[in-house]
Amino acid sequence: MNRNLLKEITPLTASDCFTIFERTKKEFDFPLHYHEEMELNFIINAKGAKRFVGDHMAEIEETELVLVGSNLPHAWKTHHCKSKEIHEITIQFHKELFDEKMLGRNQLRFIREMFENSKRGILFSKATTQQLGQRLKQLRSKQGFDSVLELLSILHDLSISRNMRILSDATFSNLQLNYNSRRIEKVMEYMNKNFDKAIRLSDAAKIANMTEVSFSRFFKFHTGLSFMDSLLDIRLGHASRLLIDTNQPVSEVAYNCGFNNISNFNRIFKKKKECTPKKFREDYTSENRVFI
Repeated sequence: MNRNLLKEITPLTASDCFTIFERTKKEFDFPLHYHEEMELNFIINAKGAKRFVGDHMAEIEETELVLVGSNLPHAWKTHHCKSKEIHEITIQFHKELFDEKMLGRNQLRFIREMFENSKRGILFSKATTQQLGQRLKQLRSKQGFDSVLELLSILHDLSISRNMRILSDATFSNLQLNYNSRRIEKVMEYMNKNFDKAIRLSDAAKIANMTEVSFSRFFKFHTGLSFMDSLLDIRLGHASRLLIDTNQPVSEVAYNCGFNNISNFNRIFKKKKECTPKKFREDYTSENRVFI
């Protein structure tokens, strides 16, 4: 974890299932941070604020709902938000809210997958946010077992919702994803170890013991990405980490992550992150730190 990040000690005790905060404020004023607990953030009336989750950053709309996994760096910055009445509901709950055996049951498959994806941060769709907004506002009014049941119901509805978006790159958080294929796992291991070198489709296909054409179809079926797009994501994840954790020049970061052309690196990085590598570094490391 980056040494500049604040580790927040949340007020959630071992005796409680979850804690909830609701506040109205003029600006976001808590620094970039992480904590053991998982967190569901419902933000209203904050158009123009900027969201930071892992290596992801983006300007937000009027309302949004984001699930942040355990130990994932996150923050919201006032940025271009002009609102004087930002409304925020934050629910923090233990990552062991369901133990591993219970999460392994068939009926909890969607929640299990959502919790796994939350390690990279999840932005829920506008439709889902509108649908569940009133229930999130009313959660504080419930007590005891009823409040726990309602939270579990909300989590279930979120887990089966459509058009959720995963925010941060897996490489940034050093996550080992499960692709249900030993061949894919061997290829991904090779790519993560050699991302700074030239890697060809033929190299990966050879590791999988498949023809290039068959491997390309097989790889996209299991990962949802083409081989080249996956390689670019891995390289960009490592580049994001180097931009935050080191003082290496951008050109050196590009070279160390397998990009031999700085212009190409800048173009690909901006397309993926919606900002230049230089601006990305400034937003994470400036004295005017990121705020929640």
